[in-house]
Amino acid sequence: MTTRRLWPRTLRVRAVVSVLIVLTVGFVAVAAATTLSLDHFLVNRLDSQLRDAGNRYSISLEHNDHDVDNGAAQFQTVEGQANGTLGARVLNGSVTAAGIVGRRGADASVDSEARETLARIPVSGGARTVRLEGLGAYRILASKGRDGDILITGLPLAPVNSTIGRLVAIELVVFLTVLVAVGVGVAIVVRRTLRPLEEIAQTAAEIARRPMGSGSVSLPERAPVERPGSEVAIVATAVNTLVDEVESALSVREASEERLRRFIADASHELRTPVAVIRGYAEVAQRIGVEQPEEVQHSLQRIVGESERIGHLVDDLLLLARLDSGLELQHEEVDLTHAVLEAVSDAQVVDRSRIWRLDLPEEPVHVTADGPGVHQVVSNLLTNARTHTPPGTSVTTHLRVLPDGDVELTVADDGPGLPPELASRAFERFVRGQDGRQTSTGSSGLGLPIVAAIVEAHGGTISLDGQHGCTVRIVFPAHHQRKGD
Repeated sequence: MTTRRLWPRTLRVRAVVSVLIVLTVGFVAVAAATTLSLDHFLVNRLDSQLRDAGNRYSISLEHNDHDVDNGAAQFQTVEGQANGTLGARVLNGSVTAAGIVGRRGADASVDSEARETLARIPVSGGARTVRLEGLGAYRILASKGRDGDILITGLPLAPVNSTIGRLVAIELVVFLTVLVAVGVGVAIVVRRTLRPLEEIAQTAAEIARRPMGSGSVSLPERAPVERPGSEVAIVATAVNTLVDEVESALSVREASEERLRRFIADASHELRTPVAVIRGYAEVAQRIGVEQPEEVQHSLQRIVGESERIGHLVDDLLLLARLDSGLELQHEEVDLTHAVLEAVSDAQVVDRSRIWRLDLPEEPVHVTADGPGVHQVVSNLLTNARTHTPPGTSVTTHLRVLPDGDVELTVADDGPGLPPELASRAFERFVRGQDGRQTSTGSSGLGLPIVAAIVEAHGGTISLDGQHGCTVRIVFPAHHQRKGD
């Protein structure tokens, strides 16, 4: 989890970081190999110098006697030795004399701890690295003398370490400079390389922002295809192909919806006359003075009732078809408070088995809207509450002005409510309440869709909450704009 958080998310940064990581690993490997190779070379050369210095020391310091009176000055005055060369004589496990070429007071320059270290060095025939207290690291070579003593020669490692240190510093400066330059260069190259991907993303985002639920949809220009055959070109081509397919599908859907709207409008218009004729003949037959059997009277009543319901359904379908085709709305000042009062009053007259409540502000609320459309919205909401709730249900209509100037209209009942799967589809056409919200008079399933269509045509919003009873909330904008303006 920590690694995922630290790793960059964008492809551009990932590419730059990946290149820098690879370069860093390569630079570390080159630096390590160069440093180790140079260190090995310098140490070998130092060992060669050490062997030459040891031979000269052995020749110049060797005595025929076995005295232990060889002084430290001998080690300072041997000709041909470089400054810093260490010389020492060990006899019977103790250093009898020690000195460093080029220094004065040689005995004092080699302290007791360094002498103890020198006394423990065995004769092995090869050079070794020893750290001497107060002197630092030395390459030491021990050889047997003719007097039974051990002659020790040493060269300091400080020049080698200094050279290695300078090399590491130079490598660090050069590599950091190269990393910064490469990072900037790679960032520029990656940015230019991925620019077509950004254009593709912008094209996709512009397509996603366009409302494609219904109506004619015009998709933007296609993503540019540069350098055919490259990975970016393959992605751009795939996106353009997808956009072409989507545009084609949307055109087919729009043509199908247009045919369906035209059919519904034409069918509704054509059905209005025969339905009215059927209803008229049935009413005439009911008024005939001839005594008719009870079955005939019942049939005529059913014909009149169903003709009336079909007439309402045809009118609703025709209204929806007109709204879908962009019905021109009126723009006038509508007293929404008065419209709510009239609708609630009508509901009380039609149905006294439910409790109708009002919650209105003290001042009248006005909106710029289509008067008949607003009246139908309020009427349909109350009719929906009456149709889909049992007797005794309380239905409250709230009206208030929001702080931003928008107007909120809410119709809430304390009935059985709606299940979530049905509430999410309440504004779809021909969706009927089930279970707890049964209808006793028959429902076409077009009441709420008509309300939603009118509200959307006014640029407003509508929502439904069916968890505790049923609450429909509508917000009319403070400054009305027709849908599509």
